[in-house]
Amino acid sequence: MPETNRIEFKEKLTKEIDLEKEVIAFLNYNEGGFIYIGIDKTGTVVGVEDIDGDMLKIKDRLKTNIIPSCMGLFDISSEEKDDKDIIKITVASGSEKPYYKRKYGMSEKGAYIRNGTAADPMPQKLIDELFAKRTKTSIGKIRSSRQDLTFEQLKIYYEGKGITLNKNFAKNLELLTEKGEYNYVAYLMADENGTSIKLAKYNGLTRVDLAENPDFGYESLIKATKQVLDKIELENRSDTSITSTERIDKRPWSSIALREAILNAFVHNDYTTEVPPKFEIFDDRIEITSTGGLPNGLSKDEFFEGFSVPRNKELMRIYKDLGLVEQLGSGVPRILEYYGRECFKFSENFLRMTFPKAILEKPHQLANTQLGNTQLGEQVVDFKAKQKLVLTELQYDFGTISERRKASTKENINLLHENFESITTYFMEDFGITSGKLRESFGKVSGKKLPNQILTLELIIIYPEITAEEIGSILGVTERSVQTYIKKLREENFIEREGGRKEGVWLLKKQKL
Repeated sequence: MPETNRIEFKEKLTKEIDLEKEVIAFLNYNEGGFIYIGIDKTGTVVGVEDIDGDMLKIKDRLKTNIIPSCMGLFDISSEEKDDKDIIKITVASGSEKPYYKRKYGMSEKGAYIRNGTAADPMPQKLIDELFAKRTKTSIGKIRSSRQDLTFEQLKIYYEGKGITLNKNFAKNLELLTEKGEYNYVAYLMADENGTSIKLAKYNGLTRVDLAENPDFGYESLIKATKQVLDKIELENRSDTSITSTERIDKRPWSSIALREAILNAFVHNDYTTEVPPKFEIFDDRIEITSTGGLPNGLSKDEFFEGFSVPRNKELMRIYKDLGLVEQLGSGVPRILEYYGRECFKFSENFLRMTFPKAILEKPHQLANTQLGNTQLGEQVVDFKAKQKLVLTELQYDFGTISERRKASTKENINLLHENFESITTYFMEDFGITSGKLRESFGKVSGKKLPNQILTLELIIIYPEITAEEIGSILGVTERSVQTYIKKLREENFIEREGGRKEGVWLLKKQKL
């Protein structure tokens, strides 16, 4: 992987490395970009010794030294490459160009733009042109019509993530205008506001026969988001078909795609129009409509490829803090793993996503038709094409990682034991992970008494993004013990890791037969 117009390498993080210049250049570049710390200019991976410390330093430098604020416009994550830890900084194209160094102001010495593989000083003429075009009506600049706002709901959600909002939270979360008054972001996050979030359910295929019309508005946008997610999840109940040999339960829509679409609508809606996103359920489809077409300068192809130009960087930052959204630009590509581009309809002022109702085939049937006959031998089976096909129904039965952590250890272990046979039948055997193979690696295997290595493997199958600490919490063992189980699973070639410790996922490996 060489350096390109969107990729920059830095061997290590030091005070002498002008990281701000590189980030500013990508913020001012229409496509954004990626910076890797721990890779030298030749592309050789040298690694980073203090991952957590360097990630904190990077966040502090970018927060402090770049104007306008770029919070919500970058992600910092760790990855593992060539058995070494590196840092990946994902930078979105900003909507308030030009960005520049606080120290030097809006000048050629302070503003940069990506040119090939270099970060070049931005000509003063371009600086002036971009400043003249800068959006003056972003929700961070609009004064809230109400200034008597409270944020108890928001504080509770942050506390749930182990973060306590201090007295400076309004400034830190960019809820204030330049004059120190609450802005429209604060209005949306407040316990009470005038924003109505409508969800309509119709009988039939048209908008004639309205069956339900709950309103989840007039409260913190975070709470409204969670309520819409819960309602859509409830509507996405499994459909059941019974054949001569078995009962098959399948959901009519992909839970993963719907979640991404709902969050995309909330985070990227153009609230300056005071028109909130809309959610509609029909007998044959779900429609999600958000206000605002494509962001300025972003083409449809760039949109589908995951190029990120956040319309509301303040909302993006809060939703990311609360674990509702993940990496910048990951939502649309994730939707496209389940639905085609034709599900997206663009207009000048709106974006509508339409998800047709469908019953999926059995996972092993899809594996045969979509993956073809995989070559025998040790290999990684495509995670996107196979593993995700069964995640929706498994996660429906098991709930979220958070829910499993709240349950008792006994309840979790019983649930894993109860589902072992079905997971083996419908999933493990497609990878050659048979009872015989498990017995060969871990000794006697029985659905009534499974070793922790296999329980760990089950959790990895159900939650590919799960961490060792979360597995330990669910199984009631220490993180160090889980690391031992994972080491054994890797040594026996059951799993491998794609990406870093915090942002990566687990992949199953096809076994030799």
